[in-house]
Amino acid sequence: MKRLVGTTVRGLRAPIFDEGDQLLDVLPELLEKAAKAENFSPRDRDVLCITESVLARCQGNYATIDDIAKDLANYFAADDKIGLIHPILSRNRFSVMLRGIARAVDELVIQLSYPSDEVGNQLIDKQELLDSKVNPYTDAFNEAEFNQHFTKFKHLFTGINYVDLYREICEAENCKVTFLFANDPRAILKETKKVITCDIHTRENSKKLLREAGVEKLIGLDNILATPSTEHGFNEEYGLLGSNKATDERIKLFPREAQEFVDALAERLEAKFGKKIEVMVYGDGAFKDPFGKIWELADPVVSPAFTAGLQGRPNELKIKYLADNDYAELSEEAKAEQIQARIREKHSADATTLEEAREGTTPRQITDLLGSLADLSSGSGDKGTPFVYIQGYFDSYADEYQD
Repeated sequence: MKRLVGTTVRGLRAPIFDEGDQLLDVLPELLEKAAKAENFSPRDRDVLCITESVLARCQGNYATIDDIAKDLANYFAADDKIGLIHPILSRNRFSVMLRGIARAVDELVIQLSYPSDEVGNQLIDKQELLDSKVNPYTDAFNEAEFNQHFTKFKHLFTGINYVDLYREICEAENCKVTFLFANDPRAILKETKKVITCDIHTRENSKKLLREAGVEKLIGLDNILATPSTEHGFNEEYGLLGSNKATDERIKLFPREAQEFVDALAERLEAKFGKKIEVMVYGDGAFKDPFGKIWELADPVVSPAFTAGLQGRPNELKIKYLADNDYAELSEEAKAEQIQARIREKHSADATTLEEAREGTTPRQITDLLGSLADLSSGSGDKGTPFVYIQGYFDSYADEYQD
């Protein structure tokens, strides 16, 4: 049958999962029921996407605020003055971690970046910065100095002033706190040489700069709760990064052993359906909200684990370029035939001959694209679809007929 539909994305509804539930057993059955109900058949190179929160929930990968405080005692003394570099402005993410850190020590200096954090949450109005004579690349301020330059700002979506929120959290834990506003991580060293880097995607660069500048003791959020434990959850690679709030006293960590999970699930799916179905775990998508200017990716990666068939970047040609340039004078039918032929030949053709035809295609990792697609499809609220099944993603215009 002639193919009339390309990529199809289905959110799969699921029960509420609890610790100990076996996703390896549940998911093949769930996919079978969905395929029957929606009248579709699994095919080779379909992709089953599993949200990281469900995997972590089934693993029981949780920890408490006290667990954070106890783990921090392995690095710092209670009377140490600790600097926190560039945390994001978030109730769901950093505020819970901050409670555990503040519970462990007597004094903190929190250095915030401006005009926004690294994922785009605004600390001040950007127009105010443009109108000022402040150089955000070099100028550092204490709180009183900062308030002389900028109006107190409330987050566009939450209506919260995060300086006030973070101060309240620290004071509730009997921890003295002061604030520093600077984009250079080395600015903290004028206040203390004992530092925790709290940034996500820039953390390695921050650590490098601090080490070169003479920091005495340095860890990142990725070092906290990174040691295997039978007493609480952990993540050996990311520590607290990727965690979020479960309750006021408990956090859910990024899932562990995710690669073993996706590989085992792919084997189960092939055994059940006789098809090579790709599998990935996804968290935040990698996209930016044009209204709020917030980059969604507060997790350390879009996908912490995926099967081998999802490695790399798309290898695509721009159909409209070929239609407007190489085959502009041909009839509609002839144009379609020539473009399909070019697409079939793209894997064997000299890359230099295809460079112009590829211009404008998306040079991103396949898992970042798929993870963003899955995250937008499943949402973060009440859709009840923590699994996303994608068909036809790897099809092209040259794949004219349905298998």
